[in-house]
Amino acid sequence: MASLTIRNLDDNLKTQLRLRAARNGCSMEAEVRAILFQTLNLKTADQNFADTIHKRFASLQADSLPVPPRQTVRTLPDFSE
Repeated sequence: MASLTIRNLDDNLKTQLRLRAARNGCSMEAEVRAILFQTLNLKTADQNFADTIHKRFASLQADSLPVPPRQTVRTLPDFSE
């Protein structure tokens, strides 16, 4: 496997990375590998935006939500005076 050294990393960015790694229970190095994998391992040519959205919200089972009944349109006010 290859290795990579990143120089001149902003201190704030490093802090955010350290905190994110701690939240995920891994090292900063493992967190960077995960971020790079998730970002660069996307098959953009095979992705369909609509399919991606459908997969994201499929667990909500939005097809089974009740449709509220329509309400009658109210009478518009008369401002002719």
